[in-house]
Amino acid sequence: MRPAQLIAILEREYSSAASGHHTPVMLWGPPGVGKSDMVSQIASVGEGSVIDIRLSQMEPSDLRGIPFHQEGLVEWSIPALLPDLERHGEHGILFLDEITSAPPTVSAAAYQLILDRRLGEYQVPDGWAIFAAGNRQGDRGVTYTMPAPLANRFSHYEVEVHLDDWVSWAWDHGIDERVIAFLRFRPELLFDFDPAHNPVAFPTPRSWEFAHRALHKFGAEDQLLRGALQGCVGNAAGIELAAFIDNLHNLPDLDQILSGKGGEIPKEIDLQYAVATALVGRAIKMKEAPQLSEALGYILEYANHFPQREMGVMLVSDLHRAIGEKLFAVPQFGEWAKAIADVMLYE
Repeated sequence: MRPAQLIAILEREYSSAASGHHTPVMLWGPPGVGKSDMVSQIASVGEGSVIDIRLSQMEPSDLRGIPFHQEGLVEWSIPALLPDLERHGEHGILFLDEITSAPPTVSAAAYQLILDRRLGEYQVPDGWAIFAAGNRQGDRGVTYTMPAPLANRFSHYEVEVHLDDWVSWAWDHGIDERVIAFLRFRPELLFDFDPAHNPVAFPTPRSWEFAHRALHKFGAEDQLLRGALQGCVGNAAGIELAAFIDNLHNLPDLDQILSGKGGEIPKEIDLQYAVATALVGRAIKMKEAPQLSEALGYILEYANHFPQREMGVMLVSDLHRAIGEKLFAVPQFGEWAKAIADVMLYE
């Protein structure tokens, strides 16, 4: 399922915890696709906290607690890491990460916690959702087959990698526009993981964020930058991104385009992706400026001149995701939409 759809489901599951309609959720997916980030995003939007328990690093007693003798009876201490109203608040997410990497004895200790929201005398507070995540058995991780009794305690979703969703996330989180432009040009490299080849560094949504950081740390030193990019996303993808960046000096003048003085459409397809992405980045920086509407109009006019209409559609679609409904109020939007509708009908 696409990340945007999954986030909507997780938001609903989180908000339904207080009313008693919450179902624990299991997220499946390969490494680096953003499973943990989605859970953190849900909690931050809902103004709650996340208790992240890495089950692969635990013993059964870490969940069940330690037995102690009291007045002739054996009682169980409640682990401090579990959600508590006084210490953690009324709302939050209990996140059982790496659950498929946990030994069966540990996952068995979590059965009652997941389904009944309790462990012995301990009760998960109302308002707290239970989410879990893990890798699939073919993802070259340390994984155990999830026992059927445990699997039946969750609703299950597989996280897919989707470029448009990642681009929206990237703009929201200030990812370098050169990385965004490159992945628009080479979308198949957003996630390229083949467990059969036993890779160490490889392209994933997570490692492209590392590449963004490398650009800011080593961008002024070409030799260091190339090696750093390869260390983040693998040799082939790192070399391609470095070459893509080296060619960006051939971009047309963005100020000329944004001021309505024209601007050539690059002949090279990689530069077309780069200029389209750069224009979205400039529009985001002008989001609260009085000149935004005028600049958007000039971008729409420029979008109509791409030899491949799909490039213009991509540019305007990304603009809409970044700017929102302000784009619809620009006079040139109607003209652009009419031109695209004509192409859709007759080509």
